[in-house]
Amino acid sequence: MRASVLIDPERPKVKRAEVVSTLRDAGFRVTESNPDIGVVVGGDGAFSDYGRRISVPLLFVGVRSAEPTASKGYLSEVRFDRLKDALEKINSKRYSVVEHKRLAVAINGEAKGEIFTDVYLEKGAESNCLRYHLDVKGKGIQFTDSAIANGVIICTSAGSTGYYSYIDRLGKGERLEADRFTRIGENEVGVCHIAPVLTARDHGGESPLRYTVPWGSSFRLRLTRDADARLYGTVRSRNGIRVRVGDSIDVRPSSNHTRVIRLRSDSA
Repeated sequence: MRASVLIDPERPKVKRAEVVSTLRDAGFRVTESNPDIGVVVGGDGAFSDYGRRISVPLLFVGVRSAEPTASKGYLSEVRFDRLKDALEKINSKRYSVVEHKRLAVAINGEAKGEIFTDVYLEKGAESNCLRYHLDVKGKGIQFTDSAIANGVIICTSAGSTGYYSYIDRLGKGERLEADRFTRIGENEVGVCHIAPVLTARDHGGESPLRYTVPWGSSFRLRLTRDADARLYGTVRSRNGIRVRVGDSIDVRPSSNHTRVIRLRSDSA
């Protein structure tokens, strides 16, 4: 079986040579050309980035760390110290491939990429709170949220334990109980305003801080006052994409999927 090695090019959690050696010891051919699977070693940020761009089945491999602020790796299927066991299962066909829906993002009608976990508009270093409208349209729903906030997150079910879960972390402490909180259904999209000062829904209704809408809904995001606003999630740059008054950010379902490897339990 052919496998590609996918790590953070700037801040890898494990040296590429270590991953390559483990794969070769398990009988895999390491290649960047037409791989059968991709082995992503890192944290949730790397999983999200490769997950939005790669079409082959991906094995998400987390790395244990004693650092309290290190990535929690909620999306990981296995830890790096157990990668050898995971590769043995893949060799013996004891795995399945699960397809996750993606979102597509455009600015002013120009495609900016796809999203496996989340996309978010947030204030940059040179700005106070953002002022914006979020138009939501879907089956049986149509409304506009107006907000003064640090920004807003739109995420898939795969992104439910990421930035979308900051509210649960505030309420439950640093350790997130992922099985109890922040779960979004596969047929839902989550919306979460980031530290809002004000949220209001059209016709005078209050807007929830966080909510879900049915999959298939579309979103249009517009600033109402110019600011240092940045869109994150569609590019690797830590600067994001600058957004200004007059720009329209559109988020809607993509026809593409992220394929994730799920290992079978030893009892299965």
